[in-house]
Amino acid sequence: MHRLVALAIGGGDPFVAELQRAWNAGDAVMPIDQRLPAAAQQSLVERMGAMVVVDSAGRHRRRGGWSVEPGDALVMATSGSTGEPKGVVLTHAAVEANAMATSAALAVDPSTDRWLACLPLSHVGGLAVAVRALLTDTRLDVQDGFAADAVDAAARRGATLTALVPTALSRIDASAFRTILLGGSAMPSQRPANTVATYGMTETFSGVVYEGRPLDGVELRIVDGEIQLRCPMLARCYRDGTDPRTADGWFPTGDAGAVADDGRLTVFGRLDDMIVSGGQNVWPVAVERILAEMPNIAEAAVVGRPDPEWGQAVTAVVVPADSEQPPDLAELREAVKAQLPAYCAPRALQLVTRLPRTPLGKLQRRRLSHPQSGKQPHESGC
Repeated sequence: MHRLVALAIGGGDPFVAELQRAWNAGDAVMPIDQRLPAAAQQSLVERMGAMVVVDSAGRHRRRGGWSVEPGDALVMATSGSTGEPKGVVLTHAAVEANAMATSAALAVDPSTDRWLACLPLSHVGGLAVAVRALLTDTRLDVQDGFAADAVDAAARRGATLTALVPTALSRIDASAFRTILLGGSAMPSQRPANTVATYGMTETFSGVVYEGRPLDGVELRIVDGEIQLRCPMLARCYRDGTDPRTADGWFPTGDAGAVADDGRLTVFGRLDDMIVSGGQNVWPVAVERILAEMPNIAEAAVVGRPDPEWGQAVTAVVVPADSEQPPDLAELREAVKAQLPAYCAPRALQLVTRLPRTPLGKLQRRRLSHPQSGKQPHESGC
């Protein structure tokens, strides 16, 4: 019987050792995010049917779990768009396909390169780094989460490759690395030349499109505005047995995008993030990129809020660079209309001290869909 082993321990070398132990025994592994409360961790173990739990107290068998299929390597918990956890089942073949394609794209040389895994190993962005190093016999440093000083120190010790989320990029000396993979949220408008913007998801075991170009073996198409992928990196199924792929093997991502004549992919955002204002479609990411370039804005998010006239009003939620001199709505509208159609310009502005984000820095856009109590936006009727 092939078991599902839940690793309820922090990242670092002990995690990697337990991963290898489980794989050597023919078992699959499910990482448990140690930032979750104890009750949430226990609920996840039960929901995903783990048969063994490794925690700070040791290794325990539990009743009530169920086996995995031969060849299954990982079950990665992801909340998806509903907030309900799903277990993404990835095979050894899928994991290896991602590792090999990534290594080829980056021209990784195991004799000179060293990977640094500094994102949580309970998430695909961190675990993929550790796994591709193991599968390609490339040297590896593993840290239990991101800490800027530790990342810089690893670079001084010889780490040449790493993966980060954009919010972490400005906190380190990016020039110390040969290549930095970026994923997980919208790319900054200005970034170092040694960074690579990636597109992927848990179901593809991290990025499979680099700088808009699919990796070797990855097929890409747009169906009714939705990005679909077909590749050997795709998950086999979810833990409940449902298969997210179409009958001919394509995975509908739920993301909107377009492919240019030269084959380069542009990602607009989640399909359900699109704002329909006055009958016009507005993609928040396009507006956010413009606002992020304004010197008096530290962070910005764009959402659609219910409006009796427009259906949805394009609303900018902004963290000012200087709280004493915040931007006004007219400035934002002028900047956006200089690059996009006028209907994309925000009709309301809400000033906040911070934007809600996940522990990995991903914007929690749905939490901004309604004004916070006591934080009334500035409005424009034009």
